Amino acid sequence: MEYRRIKDQDKDGDAMHDDVESLRAKSRSGSPSNIIPLGGSSGDRSKWKLKSIVTLALTVLTSSQAILIVWSKRAGKYEYSVTTANFLVEALKCALSLAALSRIWRNEGVTDDNRLSTTWDEVIVYPIPAALYLIKNLLQYYIFAYVDAPGYQILKNLNIISTGVLYRIILKKKLSEIQWAAFVLLSAGCTTAQLNSNSDRVLQTPFQGWLMAIVMALLSGFAGVYTEAIIKKRPSRNINVQNFWLYVFGMAFNAIAILVQDFDAVMNEGFFHGYSSITVLMILNHALSGIAVSMVMKYADNIVKVYSTSVAMLLTAIVSVFLFGFHLSLAFFLGSTVVSVSVYLHSIGKLQR
Repeated sequence: MEYRRIKDQDKDGDAMHDDVESLRAKSRSGSPSNIIPLGGSSGDRSKWKLKSIVTLALTVLTSSQAILIVWSKRAGKYEYSVTTANFLVEALKCALSLAALSRIWRNEGVTDDNRLSTTWDEVIVYPIPAALYLIKNLLQYYIFAYVDAPGYQILKNLNIISTGVLYRIILKKKLSEIQWAAFVLLSAGCTTAQLNSNSDRVLQTPFQGWLMAIVMALLSGFAGVYTEAIIKKRPSRNINVQNFWLYVFGMAFNAIAILVQDFDAVMNEGFFHGYSSITVLMILNHALSGIAVSMVMKYADNIVKVYSTSVAMLLTAIVSVFLFGFHLSLAFFLGSTVVSVSVYLHSIGKLQR
């Protein structure tokens, strides 16, 4: 018995020795999943900080977009040429793409995937989405004759439905049941937010406003799906190069629009006639919004975009109360809540597809 007790003690000692050696080996290996360096992870903190900045930037830009367009009007009309404003937006986005490319060229050098020189077959596909974005961006100004800034922020989410349906038709991508349910909720939420109890009209937005919103959603959805198909045709191609050529054609089409629509005004009163500080802020907002979305896709995730969209609807409504005397009704609050939930469900459905 004494021999067995001594033997058991030896076994326990060996087991303890093995455990100590195992812990030493783990500490030497420095496994990041088990051991956290003293002082916390600076990398995680910097990522969280960058994600917070991107989220805040996208929320502010999204919520102020409609407000700046409405605010840039004087006595119910635009004193500046909306075609020149659109041209400057495309020019600024083109310059930002070139700045990003020049930084890549300095750090990584010029390669086949990031050089601007290309073939005609690759470039010829960009006029189609550029033309679609031109029409959609021009309608973006004229729709405010029928809707207010908060209503526009709500109706703008209709492009989620058009994009999803076009994804299914053109790219043959299967939509989940959650996404189809989100589309139904989104339609119900947009309609609920537009209910008007203070007038003979059932909906606050007239038929012309709904029609323009639906056309804008279809144009935006088709242009987005078409652009994604172009990008995925050559996935190794640098996104800034593809954006550059898209914006170049956007500038060309907007120049044609200036000649057709505002040639006399530009020639007689100047290119920048009617511009104000609000107009300049609006142009900067439109140009930086696309950059912010790209940063969300790179440094954050789709949930951040959903969060920014939901908060932007609320912020737009609150600011519009003070700037434009907007009446924040119960129907609008309930409708915007349903829209936020539907956008979230669509995002979750995309992840589970």
